[in-house]
Amino acid sequence: MANSMEAKSRSLQQVRDKVASAHKDCSPAEKLHFYNQWATQYEEDVSVLEYKAPYLAAAALASVCTVNRETKLVLDVACGTGLVSEELQRFGFTLFHGLDGSAGMLEVAKNKELYQELKQCMLGQDPLPFDSDKYDAVLLVGALSDGQVPVSVVFELLRVTKPGGLVCLTTRSNVSNLKYKAELEEVMSAMQSKGHWEQILVQEVEQWEKAVSEKETSSNSDYIPGVIYIYKKHGDL
Repeated sequence: MANSMEAKSRSLQQVRDKVASAHKDCSPAEKLHFYNQWATQYEEDVSVLEYKAPYLAAAALASVCTVNRETKLVLDVACGTGLVSEELQRFGFTLFHGLDGSAGMLEVAKNKELYQELKQCMLGQDPLPFDSDKYDAVLLVGALSDGQVPVSVVFELLRVTKPGGLVCLTTRSNVSNLKYKAELEEVMSAMQSKGHWEQILVQEVEQWEKAVSEKETSSNSDYIPGVIYIYKKHGDL
């Protein structure tokens, strides 16, 4: 039993090291290389962290999109290997477009045959390669955090959402991400004040995933918290 527990502990530490390296400052080319190399092991690694964001975000969206889910066109931004759309499919959504910067991640997602369309795009550097007012729902799950996608990407997410459509965003509430979270909330609040959208759901989650650094843990928990936001773009569908 002791050897088994040690092996599990080492596995968690290896994953922590891997995920921590994904958040470090590096060039876009270096970050892409990292994700391309990680693609085939990504799902196994995040399962070790008990990463719940894909399910939680899908459940949150389903809670506010209660009818005709099968006809809603969904854009899964920073889709990675397709975890979010897999969860959405379980809630009755069927129409998915995906977007990610990593060709390796997109290849894994493509093999799942979930998406009607997949495109490669570096978030925060290029406009989203989609028409304005196109999607019934747009999700960005897991990538809105320090060292990942810049807060400014939310303007593009709003642009491609239909009037009356939904935007679902998540971020972490751990200590090292609090500055980013505050900036994100400030931008989202300003967008609401300007009449661009309206907040319809905020869901705080205590056990978002296991911390990737022991500095983020507390005496009571090995998990870090997170939060889900859903906004409705002004206008009618």
